[in-house]
Amino acid sequence: MQFLPHTKSPSPGTPCESTTPSTISPTQPLAHQVGGHAGVQTTADGSLLIKPAYPLELEFYQSVMAMPALVPLHPWIPRFLGTLRLEGQRTDDGEVVQGVPSGLEEQKDCLVLENLTYPFLRPNILDVKLGTVLFDEDATPEKRTRMEERARSTTSLETGIRITGFQVFDNTTAKAVTTPKSYGRAITPADLPAGIARVFPVAFDGSGIFGLPAHILVPILDALTDAVRAIRKAVAAVEIRMIGGSLLIVYEAEWDRAAEGIEWLEAHPGQFVEEEDEDEDEDENEDEEQEEGDDDEMSTPRKAGPPFVVKLIDFAHTRLKPGEGPDEGVLKGLDKVIELLDGRREEVRAALQPRPHTPQ
Repeated sequence: MQFLPHTKSPSPGTPCESTTPSTISPTQPLAHQVGGHAGVQTTADGSLLIKPAYPLELEFYQSVMAMPALVPLHPWIPRFLGTLRLEGQRTDDGEVVQGVPSGLEEQKDCLVLENLTYPFLRPNILDVKLGTVLFDEDATPEKRTRMEERARSTTSLETGIRITGFQVFDNTTAKAVTTPKSYGRAITPADLPAGIARVFPVAFDGSGIFGLPAHILVPILDALTDAVRAIRKAVAAVEIRMIGGSLLIVYEAEWDRAAEGIEWLEAHPGQFVEEEDEDEDEDENEDEEQEEGDDDEMSTPRKAGPPFVVKLIDFAHTRLKPGEGPDEGVLKGLDKVIELLDGRREEVRAALQPRPHTPQ
């Protein structure tokens, strides 16, 4: 069954990264979702993400594009293309049925964003909930009490983060294995390094069910840590309160593609976000010619780029707070993420060291 979107052009003066397409392909459920609420869709080709447009989230995306004070965040959020409204569904035989997918009944207006997992062949994904405060300022007393207890009983209050969920590809089956929210809610702060190790496993001796070889994973962790430091600097420069927001990390689990990503990093030192250029269409055409005849997994053209992406996401409860300084709880969480990535990088780097020879 296909969903019929009704596109809505941005109102005059409303900023967005680009105009919402006048037509958009049929939608389907997001394939790689490890956190967040139900009801997220993608276009059939997977390039665009369509999610319920909550008022504060729409306001946030528009403000980032319009307000000079929020420019530091621009590279670190998904590209916003506009809004649309889902009007109905088309069955396989072409019949139009009014109605929208489960999870979108009360929120027909949707945001159109880039799908951050789209450029990856095998996306390993980590969703980290940021902040020490988990309730919005308009929360009921009951919800405030419940969220305060959740922060205390999980890693959120002490560290500023909670692992919402993650997926890691199985190298033997080429299928993603997902770890649900219950894991992140059950672990203690002392368990976080082990949790991060599960997200960034090492395939020792060029083999292993999960993970990349250490010589590929180390430079990814190097650059990823630097990127999170840049995000931390950006968040420290803006005055917002980001309640319920996340840091989303996606990195390539397909070995050859990840190695190509390392080459891209070496050719673009200090650049963590791929910049669009005028030659993009020409490059994509070349990719199509080069990849023609590959197996099914490799058949979808993918332009060479960074082996990872890291962005701030989920702004349904994010508010602008001019004059109140940065969100210290979110900064605390980003500091913890940097610490964990640093620690994991050193663990993986140790795996590259020659092992001492033991006499027989």
